[in-house]
Amino acid sequence: MTAATPHSSASSTAAAHRAARLALVGDRSPNVTSHTRIPLLLDALAAQDRLVLDAYWIPTEDAEEPGAVRGFDAVWVVPGSPYRSEAGALAAIRTAREDGVPFLGTCGGFQHTLLEYARNVCGLTDVAHAENDPDADDLLLTPLACSLVGHEGTVTIAEGSLAESVVGARRSIERYHCSYGPTAHLDTLRAHGLCFSGEDEEGQVRMAELPGHPFFLASLFQPELAGDGSRPHPIVRALARAAVRHAGVAA
Repeated sequence: MTAATPHSSASSTAAAHRAARLALVGDRSPNVTSHTRIPLLLDALAAQDRLVLDAYWIPTEDAEEPGAVRGFDAVWVVPGSPYRSEAGALAAIRTAREDGVPFLGTCGGFQHTLLEYARNVCGLTDVAHAENDPDADDLLLTPLACSLVGHEGTVTIAEGSLAESVVGARRSIERYHCSYGPTAHLDTLRAHGLCFSGEDEEGQVRMAELPGHPFFLASLFQPELAGDGSRPHPIVRALARAAVRHAGVAA
């Protein structure tokens, strides 16, 4: 895919292992902290955990192309919204969801995960994201009462969820950098099978997952910002493990 930019998580110690292919869907920028952090996490996963990911950055405009993320072993829709192409972000999420490809969406990726599910599974075709379409009549995602840019907060995780099995705890302190969140149609999303597995101190939804999918997890917080980048967050490590498993099955 000529438009994709590769990032090699080089590690000679893990060279004997088949690298899983990871699509990083987002509009890469040196001004987005998570974008500069992710390559460090990929290198740490290879060096510390022997989880080798052959990662490609796919701009959201290129993700609009049919099959743009097919053939990858995992898809991560990364922060950095508003994306240049809402349609591209949604197309990548839909492919991962429908094809059973391990998926992670963080910050803007979480927001667009809910938007994709509402439109394509729940039939709420007119719902919109206020960041992209502030004058829409039916907003699924709206400005937060208090911006979470630079905020840290406690997330309470649902017992028995994928999120709990990944994080290994029912409570976690996480970092945010966002100004939008879901405020409408949550009961409809639940009724159609989406599980909200994490809440903040105010009971607001902060994590979502899809039961029955091999690995489908999204968080409004940014696990890639945890620590200094030398030790990947359990969510990032879990995505890498799911990608490696998928590569083994696909081989």
